[in-house]
Amino acid sequence: MSDTFISPEKVKALAQRMKALAISERDLVEIFVRARGRGGQKVNKTSSCVHLKHVPTGIEVKCDKSRSREANRFFARRILADKIEDLASEGSSRRAVEIARARKRKATRARKARKKLELKRGSQTEASDAGGPGD
Repeated sequence: MSDTFISPEKVKALAQRMKALAISERDLVEIFVRARGRGGQKVNKTSSCVHLKHVPTGIEVKCDKSRSREANRFFARRILADKIEDLASEGSSRRAVEIARARKRKATRARKARKKLELKRGSQTEASDAGGPGD
C-alpha cells in the first residue's frame, strides 16, 4: 500500500494502529468498484472506489476520495480503524472527543448570537419607547 503522496510513516502508523485494534488483513473483505462524482474519464473507466468490510464486526466502509486506488485503500482502512475504535471505546475515542468539542463550540456560538439579538431588540425597544421626533 504505497502511493506517491502517502508517506511511508503514515502507512506504518496505520499498520500499527490496526495491529493495536486487532484488525488483521485476513478479516477484511476488499472489493473494488467504480467510483462516482468528480474525476472525469479516469473515474468512469477504472474501479478505484474501495469497498471494505470487516467480517468480525460487520462494519462496512466505502471510500472514493481520490482517483487513485492505492490512496483509497489507505483512506478506507483509516476510516475503518476510526469506526472500530469508536465501537470499542464507546464515546471516549479521538473522533468522539472532536465531535463533542465541535458541539460545544456550536452551542457557545448560538448562545452568543441569541444574547446579541436580545441586546439589539432591547435597544430598539428602548429607542421606540423614548419617542422620536414625531411625538
